[in-house]
Amino acid sequence: MEDLKKYTTEGRNPNTMNLDEMSALEIATAMNNEDKRVPEGISEILPEIAKAIDTIAAAFENGGRLIYFGAGTSGRLGVLDASECPPTYGVSKDQVVGIIAGGDNALRNAAEGAEDSKELAVEDLKKLNISEKDVVVGIAASGRTPYVIGGLEYAGSLNAKTIAIACNKNSKIGEVADIALEAVAGPEVLTGSTRLKAGTTQKLILNMLSTGSMVRTGKAYQNLMVNVVQSNKKLEARAENIVMDSTGVDRATARKFIDEADGSVKLAIVMILTNSDVERANELLKQGRGHVKQAIKAAQ
Repeated sequence: MEDLKKYTTEGRNPNTMNLDEMSALEIATAMNNEDKRVPEGISEILPEIAKAIDTIAAAFENGGRLIYFGAGTSGRLGVLDASECPPTYGVSKDQVVGIIAGGDNALRNAAEGAEDSKELAVEDLKKLNISEKDVVVGIAASGRTPYVIGGLEYAGSLNAKTIAIACNKNSKIGEVADIALEAVAGPEVLTGSTRLKAGTTQKLILNMLSTGSMVRTGKAYQNLMVNVVQSNKKLEARAENIVMDSTGVDRATARKFIDEADGSVKLAIVMILTNSDVERANELLKQGRGHVKQAIKAAQ
């Protein structure tokens, strides 16, 4: 049996040795203090994260996909990040995919034994027809989960780009990936409960990967989400606000152009700022490879 104590994520935190004697306020304070270590750990690997963002963006430009996979909390976080991409960026649900060991049932119910199988990961990834165009991201707090190791090895054998996210240095998943993102936040408040700081670390890194790669491929204008999908009243209002903020028009005008653009906020913005009709604005966006600023330059 492997000695887990050698992993930072499994170590005992000297600041919470009396956790069971703490008051509610003391517990909350201790957790808050420990959580402050998370961004510090991530700051040490920002160049590697930037490399990962550029790798994913290049894959998107080439028609590839971003595929997250992991077990337990790690898998759930990948599925969460993937599920947020279509409404935020207007992309297909097939462009960013999240897989959890044990299948969708494991999103709500523990399926911890699934993480011990390399073969299960291969079976799961085979269903997606992985190719060299794709980027496959394996997520494991410990960095030693067999399911994640097996999946990364399989994806690498198909010449897909591979990225590992771990919360221990010199991780096993990092060894088999093209890019290793190993951010260490230290031992957990509750020993071994890696849904805490480790989970927060993974979530922040996933935020960076999806947001960074989407922005790099034209899914934002300034800091506005111009590919937002208007699936409810709140998002309809947000779409109008985005057009208003970026062009200076009033709400009625913003709605008029959004409707003319068949719901496309990005297209409406280009129409207004370049004084173009739908057809011309579409052509400008193509010239700008989907980037609003490049489309505007193309019109000048």
